[in-house]
Amino acid sequence: MSDLFQKITDSRNLIEKIGAFIPGFKGYVDRNARRDADKLLRETVATRFEQQWSRVSELQRQMIQEGGIESVDALEAAAVKLRTFIDRVRTAPYGYAGFFDAVKVNEPELIQLYQFDASLLDRAVQLAAAVDNVAASAGTDGLPAAIRNVATLAQDALDAFQSRSELILGPNAPAAGAAPASQ
Repeated sequence: MSDLFQKITDSRNLIEKIGAFIPGFKGYVDRNARRDADKLLRETVATRFEQQWSRVSELQRQMIQEGGIESVDALEAAAVKLRTFIDRVRTAPYGYAGFFDAVKVNEPELIQLYQFDASLLDRAVQLAAAVDNVAASAGTDGLPAAIRNVATLAQDALDAFQSRSELILGPNAPAAGAAPASQ
């Protein structure tokens, strides 16, 4: 997690490094570096979850070809949740510009958000193992439980991303990446 932030801060150009010595400017530069790190991190999270979503879709195709149609619907529910999560992570505003302009996000909150996003990478690893288990359980009595585990992990990821929005905007925050409510 800190490696990504370190890469961003190491890649500062000379002007930014000089500006880091101007009182008040360092916080601005550091905050922008954290936002850039957040953007890279969220793109990585979305890519890792999308890899698992593709694997789930391939498992569904295999199930259909092998006549295991009864499990396809259950796996589709997990695939929809994964797709929703991926779309929300990808479409949430980077660096909180615009969407969060009315809400002041300070550096400690940005650090907390960065750490929160980094924990999503751990969830991607858990999801990969769960999808492996679905593939290994094909044709066994353990398949329904393996599919439920993938669906649960997908829902947990959605809930975690919603908690991220609530961290900034409070408990009544709209779902990150969700369409605004019409009036």
